[in-house]
Amino acid sequence: MDGVQINWKKGLIIGAAAGLVNGLFGTGGGMLVVPLLIGWAKMPSRTAFATSLAIILPLSVVSLGFKLWQTGAPPAHFAPYLIGGIVGGLLAGRLLQKLPTLWLHRLFGALILLGGLRAVMGW
Repeated sequence: MDGVQINWKKGLIIGAAAGLVNGLFGTGGGMLVVPLLIGWAKMPSRTAFATSLAIILPLSVVSLGFKLWQTGAPPAHFAPYLIGGIVGGLLAGRLLQKLPTLWLHRLFGALILLGGLRAVMGW
């Protein structure tokens, strides 16, 4: 791999935190996972961003199952967003390889700030 040592205890805690956030809010686990992987688990940035995607996908599928079970939303309600999300995810996967790490951090920080402002201001 890239020399990353896996600490199972930290990994389980980070995964549980991501699952909790993702389950409560339907998203946002990645915003928690990336800083924890970089800062606490000492993972290189590019590996942390990619690992976050690998963690969030199954968590999102589980959250989707629970939300659909709870609300009974028909597939027509979420299909366009799912298709768009798949296309966006494929594009992001290619972009992740090309963007400098500094810009990944800047974009990620801007997204966190925007989300925080939106939540606090009620937009």
